[in-house]
Amino acid sequence: MTDYTNRWETVKVDVEDGIAWVTLNRPAKRNAMSPTLNREMIDVLETVELDQDAHVLVLTGEGEAFSAGMDLKEYFREIDASPEIVQVKVRRDASTWQWKLLRNYAKPTIAMVNGWCFGGAFSPLVACDLAIASDDAVFGLSEINWGIPPGNLVSKAMADTVGHRQALYYIMTGETFTGSQAADMGLVNRSVPLAQLRETTRELAATLREKNPVVLRAAKIGFKLCRELTWEQNEEYLYAKLDQAQLLDPERGREQGLKQFLDDKSIKPGLESYRR
Repeated sequence: MTDYTNRWETVKVDVEDGIAWVTLNRPAKRNAMSPTLNREMIDVLETVELDQDAHVLVLTGEGEAFSAGMDLKEYFREIDASPEIVQVKVRRDASTWQWKLLRNYAKPTIAMVNGWCFGGAFSPLVACDLAIASDDAVFGLSEINWGIPPGNLVSKAMADTVGHRQALYYIMTGETFTGSQAADMGLVNRSVPLAQLRETTRELAATLREKNPVVLRAAKIGFKLCRELTWEQNEEYLYAKLDQAQLLDPERGREQGLKQFLDDKSIKPGLESYRR
């Protein structure tokens, strides 16, 4: 198993039982995302994606925060004074990991929101496939209070997960809401007491770890992209994904599943997975 100890300055990675725990590690700054963190997260995601021991990725934050969003000093004030080409590079790094890599990641991803989740942190939160929060986590889109509209794809993240009126309410007022409210709004899948957060997340990751990885990848990416296609385009695209999964799957999951159901009578689809 690869040892990632001290490999990155602002991110910690631990791989345990097939689960890669990726932790934003700037607790003194509530894990605010700086240009350095953004550069390192690109390397982290690309490295873990190729790690044969990591089957599921969990993204979380060190200490009492998931992430307080973009670092106002390092990302905004200092970069605003830089040449335009530097600003382009810094913005590209942020987008590259926060949604371009995460949204179509080759492995299942879970955001584990352990505390503060503000502003720019909504992009990687929603780009992850699933999300679990502590009941008392604090969410907020405070950009309006700093004299700026939500940047990057924060508004897109809200539009894709939360109802129209609720999204605009929090974007326009800058008010905060809890993990329990985030679950009610559909921003996260569920919320649990903080003491149960890691174990609940581990159980979900373990469930995903046992699924056929080729089929799981086709299923999740197919769903995400089909939301942007017409019905006719979807029919062609999703059948193509089905055929692609069968072609690429070394486990021949469909064949095994049909055999276990029709011939062996050993599984009941809808209640359990085929036995890998």
